[in-house]
Amino acid sequence: MREALLIGFHVIACVQFAFSVYYDFTFTVVPNGILKIHGAFGGKFKFLTFWDAIIQAIFFFLCVLNDFYGTNKLVTKNVPVMRRIKDYFHATYSFPLAMFVGITFWSLMFIDRELVLPKALDPYFPWWLNHLMHTMIMVSTIIEMIIAPRQYPKRLNGLIGLYALMLTYLIWMHFIYYMSGIWVYPVMEVLSLPLRILFFLTLFAFSGFLYYAGEAFDHLVWGTVKRTSSTTSKKKKSK
Repeated sequence: MREALLIGFHVIACVQFAFSVYYDFTFTVVPNGILKIHGAFGGKFKFLTFWDAIIQAIFFFLCVLNDFYGTNKLVTKNVPVMRRIKDYFHATYSFPLAMFVGITFWSLMFIDRELVLPKALDPYFPWWLNHLMHTMIMVSTIIEMIIAPRQYPKRLNGLIGLYALMLTYLIWMHFIYYMSGIWVYPVMEVLSLPLRILFFLTLFAFSGFLYYAGEAFDHLVWGTVKRTSSTTSKKKKSK
């Protein structure tokens, strides 16, 4: 029964984010006269939210593959390859990026929505798509952590993967500015160069904090069970 529920959740989440990517790419068309950035170089791939939706769709697809070809059991060794891939992807990309996108988006929306989602976009970017891509990403990844165990990678390996992704996007964002003369996010335009650097450094530190937070949350939910499982295994070996 538990396996069936896991598979159902993973399939629904995968379809949900795959549909979000498809709908946003195909139907969310903003006329050039509304906001210049939407017609600028890079298309939908300018936005970290779009990257994140793709990453979430890939992650939950990996979850489905793991449901059939890996394992969702508490294991400490001889972990199937599919499970190791799924666990690394979640710890390094899925959880920290989902929380990063969701928290930064809603924080800036609270301060001034014109910095991230101007009202001019409302006729073109539906509210339900906004919540799929900025709210459900956080809800889904937290549910996944609660209902399925994982083994976190070595912390250095996880942080290297996360910061490689964030640095890649930072370079990409500056390349877009170089090609079009337009910042992807309006908040960049209101910051001076020193404040922009401080802003980027703060966001990088925040993404690292989210990695640690995910690791701590996993330990809070599964730590006791994992220790109990490991202790039981050692007792069986001693016999």
